[in-house]
Amino acid sequence: MTALTRMKFPKRYVIVLLTFICTNVCYIERVGFSIAYTVAADAIGVNQANKGMILSMFYYGYVLSQIPGGWAAQRIGGRRVLLLSFVLWSLICGLIPLDPKREVILVLSRLFVGVAQGFIFPAIHTVLAQWVPPQERSRSVSLTTSGMYLGAAGGMLFFPSLVKHMGAQSVFFVEAVLGVAWSVIWLKFSSEPPRTDLPKVSMPKVASREKIKAQAGGVVAPRTVKIPWRRIIFSLPVWAIVVNNFTFHYALYVLMNWLPTYFELGLQLSLQDMGSSKMLPYFNMFIFSNIGGVVADHLITRRILSITKTRKLLNTIGFVVSAVALMALPLFRTPSGTVLCSSISLGFLALGRAGFAVNHMDVAPKFAGIVMGVSNTAGTLAGIVGVGLTGSILEGAKASNMDLTNSETWKTVFFVPGYLCIFSSIIFLIFSTGEKIFE
Repeated sequence: MTALTRMKFPKRYVIVLLTFICTNVCYIERVGFSIAYTVAADAIGVNQANKGMILSMFYYGYVLSQIPGGWAAQRIGGRRVLLLSFVLWSLICGLIPLDPKREVILVLSRLFVGVAQGFIFPAIHTVLAQWVPPQERSRSVSLTTSGMYLGAAGGMLFFPSLVKHMGAQSVFFVEAVLGVAWSVIWLKFSSEPPRTDLPKVSMPKVASREKIKAQAGGVVAPRTVKIPWRRIIFSLPVWAIVVNNFTFHYALYVLMNWLPTYFELGLQLSLQDMGSSKMLPYFNMFIFSNIGGVVADHLITRRILSITKTRKLLNTIGFVVSAVALMALPLFRTPSGTVLCSSISLGFLALGRAGFAVNHMDVAPKFAGIVMGVSNTAGTLAGIVGVGLTGSILEGAKASNMDLTNSETWKTVFFVPGYLCIFSSIIFLIFSTGEKIFE
């Protein structure tokens, strides 16, 4: 980092890189718990409904802290909020035993990990809105969020073997170490944005720092400014973002939490026997997320399309292609077909983030953390609904004497997010905008 500073490497690039690593570690934790708990729970015969309940507890905590996370980042700064949230969830992972029989402890620990991580993404959007000018937003946000998918890919590749050789509890230890390591790096190398790092703009020399930030485009509202809650809540463009965030996370969380079960029960295939292919859906998200960001910034900066048309185009392509792949997934009864469909679905969902996900900073650059908190609340509710509902669907199928190896049993699981993707893309086409609507 010191060498980069001597080379005049812009500090905002360092911040984007650190937020990329942040989301990477967060999703290593989420995928790691899903894998470790599934193995431990299956070993003692925990039913699918109870598994769904434990897996969804994270999202109950997560939904509680989305809007408070945006408010806290607005008031005390995104940098501090990120540090505090990371330290908290890392300590919980390091101290709590993974024992499926001790349901109360597991419920509480996942609830508090969810609360801690719920502050992270609103804080990240506050930090990025403060550091990143408009012409760099698509690829900066896409790179940051692509860390989620690279983390999920790494977790899918590494953790099944770790569980097999070292036991499920070892996953918690690795996650805690990674969380503490990132916290130390963030504390050392992050900072509030100095005046000299912002892109140069033409203005009088006596211009204030706030005006420099405003014209550079990387701003957040002063901490004493009143937040326009009513306008945010009743804004149709914000609701277009909210609906698409809900659908994105419904599809993502269902696949992230239940794809291991589909491989194990639906295809009768152990994750340990799949090799590197099990990480391909998430690695594909990493690739397509960054492609979407680069394409979006190219279309906007070269004035090929307006911001509004760019967001709508990428969002529509991403969600519609993902819907087709989701509904085709249960029709394939081979591991390669399942990996292909899930890779296409998740990859194009990630491409769609260059539409709705960056749109927070288009419509409300000064309140990006707040709008992200509102939007991600819906995304988290999708986790609660989707993960829990899937467990109930599968348990109901078992109660009806349906075989979980039968593709018909799994059609409902994958068709629901498919239909949601089509519906959400239509909503975004009609109501979204790339124009700033909150001053």
